[in-house]
Amino acid sequence: MTHIIDIPDLSATEAFGRRLGALLFPGAVIALIGQLGAGKTHLTRAIAEGLNVKNPAAVNSPTFVLIQEYPARLPIYHFDAYRLNGAREFAELGTDEYFHGDGVCIVEWADKVAAAFPVDHLRIEIEIIDANRRRFQVQATGETYCNLLKRLD
Repeated sequence: MTHIIDIPDLSATEAFGRRLGALLFPGAVIALIGQLGAGKTHLTRAIAEGLNVKNPAAVNSPTFVLIQEYPARLPIYHFDAYRLNGAREFAELGTDEYFHGDGVCIVEWADKVAAAFPVDHLRIEIEIIDANRRRFQVQATGETYCNLLKRLD
């Protein structure tokens, strides 16, 4: 199931992310894809706010540490695959345990490590339309994520 969502500005990105975060569940896996500056980390921060993260300002790109953990309603595991050389290197981080754990996994640059993802997950591809506008192509695989996507509408 795929939906296209036009996002007119930053506040709409934040609203979408908060709505999504409020609906997430233990073991949720979110794949974020988009070019540099598309807003992957900003969307992650908004999702974390929807999960009631204790310190939204602490949510930043984990490019140099590869994974950040944030306490919230559910633990948030924020990965950045930008510097990785593929799915194998990503899997060596112990991602399978995270994916099947009690928290929420959000992976930036997920297209670089797609082979390591569980079959069922939510994929959000962010396209830059202009300085303010984005287009989200949201793809749900698996019944749980399809139901989640329906609830997001």
